[in-house]
Amino acid sequence: MTLATLAEVLQPALRDGYAVAGLVCLGWEDARAYVAAAEAEGTPVILQAGPGARAHMPLPVWAAMFHALADGASVPVVSHLDHGTSVAECAEAIALGFTSVMFDGSRLSLDENIAQTRAIVEMAHAAGVSCEGEIGFVGYADGAESHGTDPVEAARFATETGVDAVAVSIGNVHLQTEQSAQIDRDRLAQIEAMTDVPLVIHGGSGLPPDLRQDLARKSAICKFNIGTELRMTFGGALRETLTTRPDMFDRIAILSAVEDPLTEKAREVIRGLR
Repeated sequence: MTLATLAEVLQPALRDGYAVAGLVCLGWEDARAYVAAAEAEGTPVILQAGPGARAHMPLPVWAAMFHALADGASVPVVSHLDHGTSVAECAEAIALGFTSVMFDGSRLSLDENIAQTRAIVEMAHAAGVSCEGEIGFVGYADGAESHGTDPVEAARFATETGVDAVAVSIGNVHLQTEQSAQIDRDRLAQIEAMTDVPLVIHGGSGLPPDLRQDLARKSAICKFNIGTELRMTFGGALRETLTTRPDMFDRIAILSAVEDPLTEKAREVIRGLR
């Protein structure tokens, strides 16, 4: 079994100047492809179940699926709850054996975000589980606008919560289909100067690959969440399969046909963070 906590894979990344991919999963085929990609590259991988995935499939099923994949993997696999919205949701994930939870208190006041995140960190650490928090607000393409992370608030947040990683808002945006994000390097440098925890970029698909690699190598950003970029690969491969094989009707055959293209894309993403 190669289940690992977030801290176990991010601390070496922080020390040695690389980042680990947090890959957003929507089903069995993509989760399996991501583990295959990580094994081919010889690197850890973080399998993430976000709110959309949890609305589609119950959390206990995600836990069983992630852990089954980890059992057969030759590289460390982190089972991660992404954007947990409450203490109860994070507690459920911990009870199910997730090795990492992310509590998103970014819409709360600073004091309330700290208080709730600290309570979840204490619960997680007592169970040997890691916890990621967010300070500032990472917006959404064609949706809610971002609120940049204040370095002073980030320092207080990291110190008072004891989180294992901090997600920051420095120009990154969720659900971008174009790789056009501009990172605020000055804001990042100020955050780095005032904190010593691994930093996380949500909305990593919106960053050009060369920028992701530069940040992975030269900053405290140790985790990039990648979802949209991979979903686009999945959708493209699925459309091609249905177009070129109009006679194919079996669900397993159709979905299995997307795994190789998705594995190759995930390998590309993973390589770009080293």
